[in-house]
Amino acid sequence: MVKNIAVIRGDGIGPEIVEQALKVLNKVAKAYGHTFNYTDVDMGGCAVDKYGDPLPEAELKKCVESDSVLLGAVGGNKWNDVPGYMRPEKGLLRLRAGMGVYSNNRPAKIWKQLADASPLKKSIVDKGINFIIVRELIGGIYFGEHKTEEVDGKPTAIDILTYNEEEIERIGRIGFETARKRNKKLCSVEKSNVLDSSRLWKKVMHKLADEYPDVELSDMLVDNCAMQIVKNPSQFDVVVTENMFGDILSDEASMITGSIGMIPSSSLGATTCGLYEPIHGSAPDIAGRDLANPIGTILSAAMMLRYSFDLDEEADAIENAVSAYLDAGYRTADIMSDGMTQVGCEKCGDLVTENLRKV
Repeated sequence: MVKNIAVIRGDGIGPEIVEQALKVLNKVAKAYGHTFNYTDVDMGGCAVDKYGDPLPEAELKKCVESDSVLLGAVGGNKWNDVPGYMRPEKGLLRLRAGMGVYSNNRPAKIWKQLADASPLKKSIVDKGINFIIVRELIGGIYFGEHKTEEVDGKPTAIDILTYNEEEIERIGRIGFETARKRNKKLCSVEKSNVLDSSRLWKKVMHKLADEYPDVELSDMLVDNCAMQIVKNPSQFDVVVTENMFGDILSDEASMITGSIGMIPSSSLGATTCGLYEPIHGSAPDIAGRDLANPIGTILSAAMMLRYSFDLDEEADAIENAVSAYLDAGYRTADIMSDGMTQVGCEKCGDLVTENLRKV
């Protein structure tokens, strides 16, 4: 198999963690007889410095024309004072919209080797944490109108939240299809006791449920969901929600698993060309110091193989290699604990690569 992968190293620790994921992908290619061609793409703060634009059209075109995109991280304090349209994060929003990826799928899974790192009580963790948050990605308040104007002589900020039936239905289908492949439980999260957009969301989700009689649909208000994620996370299988709610809940869910550095994510749309990235930020304070945890990026590469390239065996091999690395007692600084052996970013990548075997 020959696949063309657009590679966005980005800012901060991005180049370091992406380099380790590429090591693993190269080992997969050699072991299974594939060819992965990489095209470098500038996006984020590095693109602002180079072009005065967080994602020039020519760079976006490279991504759209690829078979998939692997991203490290973008942003940092260096660009805090640039105009809003030049902020590195604007490049990410433009990339998602340009690729038409409207579904962000983020697993919240606790590795058995890291159970003690969870901030939750052992009695809660022992019940298991293994669910996926399906977040609508290119609609809602993040993509609505934003303006600040004088109203009655006072500066007033206005952010518009809109969703139409089609946008809700397409993300709803992703939620139902994901649940169908797992334990057939889908929780739709909204704020229908207050927001018109949520009332439409709930109506569309229940209409869709008629097409998926094998999936158990439940509704939950977003504030209750935030509480339930820390009180009883084992109740969830798949959660589907709108953009802003998903942004907040998925970050909360990542922290109960013990380390934000271990969590991958995928963003998909109508095609198999997806965007894969770890959920953590660019961590400029540790950039270049060989301290970053590359596992989230490595597991994002595994998700790319599974969901964009249909290479389940190869994805399993990467996940098994990560598990073997943890079993051997190696830890980067963010998940270090007594009795373990601390390693840096590069060594972590080397060890996972060495552990990779054909399934």
